[in-house]
Amino acid sequence: MGRRALRKIDPDIDLSRHLKTFDELPQPWNADQIFGRPAPLEVEVGSGKGLFLRCAAEAVADVNYLGIEITQKFARFAAAGLARRGLGNAVVVAGDALRVFAEVLPSEAIRAVHVYFPDPWWKKRHRRRRVMRDSFVRDVQRVLEPGGTLHFWTDVEEYFTTTLALLAEQTRLEGPLQVPERPAENDLDYRTHFERRMRLHGEAVYRSQFRKPNA
Repeated sequence: MGRRALRKIDPDIDLSRHLKTFDELPQPWNADQIFGRPAPLEVEVGSGKGLFLRCAAEAVADVNYLGIEITQKFARFAAAGLARRGLGNAVVVAGDALRVFAEVLPSEAIRAVHVYFPDPWWKKRHRRRRVMRDSFVRDVQRVLEPGGTLHFWTDVEEYFTTTLALLAEQTRLEGPLQVPERPAENDLDYRTHFERRMRLHGEAVYRSQFRKPNA
């Protein structure tokens, strides 16, 4: 199933509020400089076209959402969707999530980390490129606040099982906690465009949630 071409972005849309580069992120981290306010923060790794960010930011206005997308054209597309809706509580970073977690995000500052359908890097020799790796899951544990959650979904069973083993080996996160599938209430009632495509084609989606202990 190939991806549809992205729609063209209106050149008159100002993306400066909703699209940042790695170098534009404040170090040390300061949410006020990005969102203009302090609020609980959730981070999505691999935002793609931005469906999750848009829906989450509209549904929960008192939370800040930071999306990280390494592919520039998708980062711009996701940011444009936020800008069109005037969603000031969501921002997209065009950059490498591994660097953002390792070099920018402070310890125990994130309420939730969302990783939906990351690139599985199918060939065995390429699997070292997967985002779910030793260093990243340790950083996830570090940045989550006590009681914070990691959400990991994939359509690749092998990636799912190896990631669960990795989390058990490298972190003290509690889980996997069951995440039941629920019927979609409308055509866009999915976490991501990828989930929508998989479910409409009858493909399996593997879901898990992990929680950082309170002590």
